[in-house]
Amino acid sequence: MSNWRSVTSGVPQGLVLGLALFNIFVGNMDSGIECTLSKFANNTKLCAAVHTLEGRDATQRDLDRLERWAHANCMKFNKAKCKALHMGRGNPKHSYSLGGEWIESSSEEKDLGVMIDEKLNMSRQYALAAQKANHILGCIKRSVTNSSREVILPLCSTLVRSHLE
Repeated sequence: MSNWRSVTSGVPQGLVLGLALFNIFVGNMDSGIECTLSKFANNTKLCAAVHTLEGRDATQRDLDRLERWAHANCMKFNKAKCKALHMGRGNPKHSYSLGGEWIESSSEEKDLGVMIDEKLNMSRQYALAAQKANHILGCIKRSVTNSSREVILPLCSTLVRSHLE
């Protein structure tokens, strides 16, 4: 039997119970939030359609609520990773703050592995996928001495195709 160890923060990595506890812990995070709040693993996204100054103010109020929630629950948002992605033509690109610090504006962000830009253009995502596939092809070319079809085809199908699909 293992010895007891003190846990200084969180739940030990790899523990299935950790996900359930995290979901219970952050379950009330969206209480009182007017905008759309998305929670996935350790990411939180606040989304709002802001056409007016009232919309801007509602978004800022929600950011303030999130900061108060984090403080009350002894948590912190990593403000260096917080970004504002302004979408749409004619967007006024309002500035927002979280915990007294201004949130940096960004023209593109990676969301669950997919590059999203302010015009919802996927060309950057396609270029990154092609680049990754080319890197893998280069590794295969440098490391495989037998270039027969029976060797190369399964390697490419397994390692490269999934990135392109």
